[in-house]
Amino acid sequence: MKNILIINGHQRYSTAEGNLNQTLMDKMVSLLSEKNNIKTTIVQNGYKIEEEQQKFLWADIVIYQTPVYWFSVPGLLKTYMDEVYAYGLFFKSADQYGSGGLLTKKKYMFSTTWNAPEKAFNDPTQFFEGNSLEDALSHLHLMQKFIGMKPLKSFTCYDVIKNPKVGKFVFELELHLKEVLNF
Repeated sequence: MKNILIINGHQRYSTAEGNLNQTLMDKMVSLLSEKNNIKTTIVQNGYKIEEEQQKFLWADIVIYQTPVYWFSVPGLLKTYMDEVYAYGLFFKSADQYGSGGLLTKKKYMFSTTWNAPEKAFNDPTQFFEGNSLEDALSHLHLMQKFIGMKPLKSFTCYDVIKNPKVGKFVFELELHLKEVLNF
């Protein structure tokens, strides 16, 4: 049995209510709670920094469920990270830059929703110029590496505004969680 923290990083806008990200988070909770201890945070609803820090220390695995806005996480999720990732608790000074992470026994997974279609990645003639999804998420992976966490394979829903295939996304998420977390 693992301790799993699931964070919904969606930030509501008039054109993005967050229904898909909440649906995916709810599915994770439903699938994983049978054999794991689950705690959740919905950043949009507010949080207490010290409580969130304790959730990270408790967790074996942290799952970030988040849309990608302008090639990064929403501003509220970035603020959450800025406030919660504390010096002395999540990382410390080290002789070699980036080697002072204190959460070395923890893993994380990104579950992201993109308006970009899947074909925009891994093709040199498309927008991302041959770069992969992981390349596009590399700055987010570096933040987790800095605090010592190890990555699990990311999950992504593509083209969610133009072609919202919620049933397909939920089905693929379930397959992904079975593969990555062996539940």
